[in-house]
Amino acid sequence: MMVLTLTGLSVTRRRRPVLHGVNMILKPGEFVGLIGPNGAGKSSLMEAALGLIPFSGRSSLARMPPDRRARHAAYLPQAREIAWPVSVADLVALGRIPWPGGGRSGVDRIAIDAAIARMGLEPFRKRTALRLSGGEQNRALIARALAQDTPLLIADEPVAGLDPAQQLACLRLFRELAGEGRTVLASIHDLGLAARFCTRLVLLAGGHVLADGPVDGVLRDELLRRAFGISVRRIETPDGPAILPV
Repeated sequence: MMVLTLTGLSVTRRRRPVLHGVNMILKPGEFVGLIGPNGAGKSSLMEAALGLIPFSGRSSLARMPPDRRARHAAYLPQAREIAWPVSVADLVALGRIPWPGGGRSGVDRIAIDAAIARMGLEPFRKRTALRLSGGEQNRALIARALAQDTPLLIADEPVAGLDPAQQLACLRLFRELAGEGRTVLASIHDLGLAARFCTRLVLLAGGHVLADGPVDGVLRDELLRRAFGISVRRIETPDGPAILPV
């Protein structure tokens, strides 16, 4: 079973080619880290896969009717804003809109409560989301995506704005979701975190997939020099690898 298939995906934005013929297949149980320099096309790949921007080629997700797509994939965009003064519980409940209960059924309440608990937001349940700190708002939006209860979670820089403890908690959660059989595609700038938590890495550079595979096969000096213009020093620790750019 394939959760997402991209074939020959190309994107042009403001008359500038951004992605060129990207092919990618995501399977259940994978936590795929999308890495690459700024401007490599990571956000464009996610948006095109979801059918949010024009593209050429094929995305199995974008071909779905909107209602089915919303039950198949949850999306956490890079620009995360909460527009209304709603409670954290009501914000998380928005993730249930694609489902028959629309946030009001018993099944919905179970999913909402589980997402709030999983993100450690129980003390903030009744607080107005706009009054949370930036990191707390980020956690609430992740909880909304979890409440959507989809096979695929697409997250654009999900740990941006989180403190180190919450970064680890977030990526540990994504790895747990993959262990439960879901699929996670997340763009990550910290190569050390990507190496530690992801089951697979996709390296984008210049709009092309430069490498796609196991962590050790992608985080090689020659590939990182081509993509970032850097080398890395890898240090093995009891908690996993540490990647130091040099």
